[in-house]
Amino acid sequence: MFTQSLATAPQILNSVSHDFWPLLPEIFLLSAASVLLLIDAFSTDMDRKLSYKLAQFILLVTGVILLFQFPTSQDFLYHRHFIHDPLSATLKISMLVLTSLSLMFARPYILQRRILRGEYYLLHLFALLGMMVLVSGSSLLSLYLGLELMSLCLYALVAMNRREKLSSEAAVKYFVMGAIASGFILYGISFVYGVTSQIHVADIAAYLSDNEANLTLRFALVFIVTGLAFKFGAVPFQMWVPDVYQGAPTSTTVFLASVPKVAAFGLAIRVLVFAFAGAIADWQNLLIILSLLSMVVGNLVAIAQTNIKRLLAYSAIAHIGYFLLGIIAGNTQGYSASLFYILTYAITTVGAFGCLIYMAKGQQEISLIDDLKGLGQRNPWAGLLVSFLFLSMAGLPPFVGFWAKLEVIKAVLNVEGLIWLALVAAFMSIIGLFYYLRVVKVIFFDKAKNEARIRAERSLRLGLGITSIAVIALGLFPTQLLDFCQKAFQYI
Repeated sequence: MFTQSLATAPQILNSVSHDFWPLLPEIFLLSAASVLLLIDAFSTDMDRKLSYKLAQFILLVTGVILLFQFPTSQDFLYHRHFIHDPLSATLKISMLVLTSLSLMFARPYILQRRILRGEYYLLHLFALLGMMVLVSGSSLLSLYLGLELMSLCLYALVAMNRREKLSSEAAVKYFVMGAIASGFILYGISFVYGVTSQIHVADIAAYLSDNEANLTLRFALVFIVTGLAFKFGAVPFQMWVPDVYQGAPTSTTVFLASVPKVAAFGLAIRVLVFAFAGAIADWQNLLIILSLLSMVVGNLVAIAQTNIKRLLAYSAIAHIGYFLLGIIAGNTQGYSASLFYILTYAITTVGAFGCLIYMAKGQQEISLIDDLKGLGQRNPWAGLLVSFLFLSMAGLPPFVGFWAKLEVIKAVLNVEGLIWLALVAAFMSIIGLFYYLRVVKVIFFDKAKNEARIRAERSLRLGLGITSIAVIALGLFPTQLLDFCQKAFQYI
């Protein structure tokens, strides 16, 4: 027996190493973040410079591991709770880059405020870990665990500026609404399990291919889509977005408005496309309602905003409406267009909120659109870069936002009976031009309230430069990123 065990040992080790390798980025991120937690606990550096550098180093190494083990196939591991495919790797790499940019903007901001700095970086890492688990989840259990790990870290990040009334209020609102959304999703999952007796997305899809979705399963789908709409901030579940974006520390809003949106996209694809492909007609109709309301309400309400963060919040709601168009199309062209849209939107949003940190003076923050007056006169280069970001969100060429909107609208145009939705999206894009161009007008054509030149940290200049130049470079050469997004869906 012992000899037989020795003979089978290499096979066991090979099997373990085969399963261990795809999960290595998550294992490294968890281990490194735990080590950083211990280092930070004994650190006497009040600025936590070492913690920041180590956090960026951890993100870099995790990204290198992901690139080296980028999958060329679709594998289900760990009793099919974990999926290793090009989609998950694409989303993880994107989230790592966006998180690194967010920390780049965050460090100068939190140094000037009484925010727990070591914990701030650690919460970003653990939130990212939850997102990575989420986008690789192939069962409702692993998807929900990843979602909750991400959400709990985000609640804490919103509340980091504990002495600010607006931050505390925003944290309570976000926690309550987030808990409700999680409850909706969990309630829907319980119904799915009750009907199908399955928790794996592949098994649920197999059940729906053999059986028609009954009333209970449709009821479960409504709850799950409602929870997803809360996470995205789609109308009519958007009530938390403006208050949280305004009340949270701007450095947290940079992260909150970008990276979790990419993770939520992964959740939507795993649940709707992988699990509920057999009920596409049901969730497609629900998403059409969410998309239409989000585009209309987001754009119209944004016109009346004078607070720059609330304007960007309602802009985000409108962008979610456009982004959902690709998923509504229900084909790989639409899914890759949605991924292309959410990635370009996330890059642009990081820069847009980052510019508010760039312009802040000490603890005095940029709150009104009028605070941007004369930026082009005081700092022409910064004014130009910020304008690039807003023009990209407006969807004007040659910026990447134009191609993103074009791709999702084209995806819907190719679906029979949805031409009207594409026309509504195009019309609402024209309306959205007003408030984006108003910001550009304020930057270049209004007289500055303060003639003093802006002196920003090197990391802020670097972050603003990367995001602004990216929207130009990707706008001039969109094919590379679009091909990258299309390859992510080659196994769907």
